[in-house]
Amino acid sequence: MTQQRLTERFLRYARTESQSDAAAATVPSTDSQWAFARMLVRDLTAAGATDVHLSDTCVVTAKIPGAGVGPSIGFCSHMDTVDVNLSPTLNPQVTEYTGGDLRLGSTLMRADEHPERAAYVGQTILHTDGTSVLGADDKAGVTAIMEAVAALGGQAPAGDVYVAFVPDEEIGLRGVRTIDFDRFPVDYAYTVDGGELGEVVEVTFNAATATIVIQGVSAHPMNAKGNLVNPITLGMEFASQLDPLETLEHTEGREGYIWCNHIEGNQSTCTLSLSIRDHDRAGYEEKKKRVRSLADELAHAHPRATVTCTIEDVYGNISDAKTPDNAVASQRLRAAMERLGIAIKELDMRGGTDGAWLSNQGIYTPNYFTGAHNFHSIYEFLPVPSLERCYELTLALMRGE
Repeated sequence: MTQQRLTERFLRYARTESQSDAAAATVPSTDSQWAFARMLVRDLTAAGATDVHLSDTCVVTAKIPGAGVGPSIGFCSHMDTVDVNLSPTLNPQVTEYTGGDLRLGSTLMRADEHPERAAYVGQTILHTDGTSVLGADDKAGVTAIMEAVAALGGQAPAGDVYVAFVPDEEIGLRGVRTIDFDRFPVDYAYTVDGGELGEVVEVTFNAATATIVIQGVSAHPMNAKGNLVNPITLGMEFASQLDPLETLEHTEGREGYIWCNHIEGNQSTCTLSLSIRDHDRAGYEEKKKRVRSLADELAHAHPRATVTCTIEDVYGNISDAKTPDNAVASQRLRAAMERLGIAIKELDMRGGTDGAWLSNQGIYTPNYFTGAHNFHSIYEFLPVPSLERCYELTLALMRGE
């Protein structure tokens, strides 16, 4: 019965479009996230939550009053689904998986290419129809939190419980940055935004975005020699100075990288966007320094061009915010998982979560599993029994168990 409720709720949420848009300048970046947020407001109210609020930046917050015993705990998930040039409309499929290849509409998900699926033979899995992502990142987290809130019936047996659903996580954690902490006054929190069953994340990247803007000098072909400064050529020169073995496609584990992920230009201007990532703070700062130095060297080599370099810190490593005072968050998480018989799988995440930003604002926020696999892909899938374990863990934490 629990698996059926979770499946029905997930399907309802996933079928509500909420893809974010990195090109937009507003928060939220898309109108569809408003529709999903209003749905969650209605669901929270029906579940007996109090102080249900929808902010002017589409952050949904609510409280489940406790008995005044124990700390105030927060739970956070993001409402947006990622834009990877697939359909923004999700059409999840439900399959009783018996093994072998899996048909995703016109695409075949081969068993030999996805051995991770073999662990779920005999289980109900949710998967895509081959045209989009599944949206388990992070509507599985939203589903688990909402189902746990409904199970509480408007009263938490220990401390107060707060929930926050935020927009635009997939495009640089833009939504969580607008959260009103007066509506999320917690001692610590959890993001429910992880992968396979048992996954616990307390280590993330330090992350920055660098933007290099090169202003050249345009000229007519009749007098271009000695006058033209081609910004696109200079952009290519800059990119060629980056370490080719320190890119996203050549690194793994705790190895950091500098990734040139976008370049566009014309006769006058060229703009490059770089992602800078490193788990280690010293390595992270060195990479930022190196990017600035390369921009300075380019400007010095081409004095008639104008080269600007802007670097913005996006989020920090969760582990850098851990202290003896807030370590209780991870201690309680691990204790609850052990009581539930869930094997813990530590992961040094090659990415970040809303909790990475919250942790560096003073609210230590580890991340734990939803049960899903293969995020940001048509091969994304979610075993329902794993989602059920996520729900059970979330409810246990809300109850102070």
